[in-house]
Amino acid sequence: MSLALWLLRGVARLPLRLLHGLGTGLGWAAYGLSPTYRQRLDANARAAGVGEADRRAAIGAAGRMSLETPRLWLRAHDAPIADPVRWEGAELIEAIVGATPRRGLVLLTPHMGSFEVCAQAYAERFGARQTLTVLYRPAKQALLRELQQWARDRPHLATAPATLAGVRQLLRALKRGEAVGMLPDQVPPEGMGVWAPFFGQSAYTMTLAAKLARQADAAMLVIWGERLPRGAGYVVRTMPLAEPLADARTLPADVEAVALADATAINRSMEALIRQAPSQYLWGYHRYKNPRPQAGGSNTP
Repeated sequence: MSLALWLLRGVARLPLRLLHGLGTGLGWAAYGLSPTYRQRLDANARAAGVGEADRRAAIGAAGRMSLETPRLWLRAHDAPIADPVRWEGAELIEAIVGATPRRGLVLLTPHMGSFEVCAQAYAERFGARQTLTVLYRPAKQALLRELQQWARDRPHLATAPATLAGVRQLLRALKRGEAVGMLPDQVPPEGMGVWAPFFGQSAYTMTLAAKLARQADAAMLVIWGERLPRGAGYVVRTMPLAEPLADARTLPADVEAVALADATAINRSMEALIRQAPSQYLWGYHRYKNPRPQAGGSNTP
């Protein structure tokens, strides 16, 4: 076992309250030591109209997310989530899981709160009836790739890389009536998105989620994991999109216009959600960067 992995396993055994306390310090250290990160976090938060108190709280929240992740990732595969998880809006998922015939389900969660806990909590509660496949971008570092694979190789929880093969895997899952999860505010590779407004700025926004939902006639919900104070656990909140996608019967023939309308609707829904708890959004994420070139050709399903 490498020293880094040994240390992470030690971190994973610490109580959540202690991890969140240490994580707050880590968040502020990263903010203080990295001018680039500090400038981006401040600019993104202020452009979105985030108040000073929420902006400062978000600095510590980013560090708490970093230190709670090993606790979620490194527990035994057959062990439940170690900390309390409460649900609000679970009936929305239940209605889809319990329907006959069952539709596929696209779950969208932004870089907000504990998005790692959402997939694991879903798999624990609903996975036996509706398996979840999450889209992820494999880490460049070997250790992180190993951790990603370990963390997400759990009962009723599958992963799909952000490649053409992974996109096809997601589409097949939806057509089987299963669930897929993705981060709609993650900047996709070039050719897999459109430039759409996000908090008043033009952001390259994925089109994949809406395309998959339309092709598989799948339902779409928003889900996020609120991090409770003092290590008290999480609340997984599920809700409809604040602005639903347009009815397929009213769509224009222009494919690009449809993609832009869908991306704009999803961005507005993410904005509405983030405004509910701006202190838990990762404002330091490089949301407005240019997309990276695709590897291996088009990823369009």
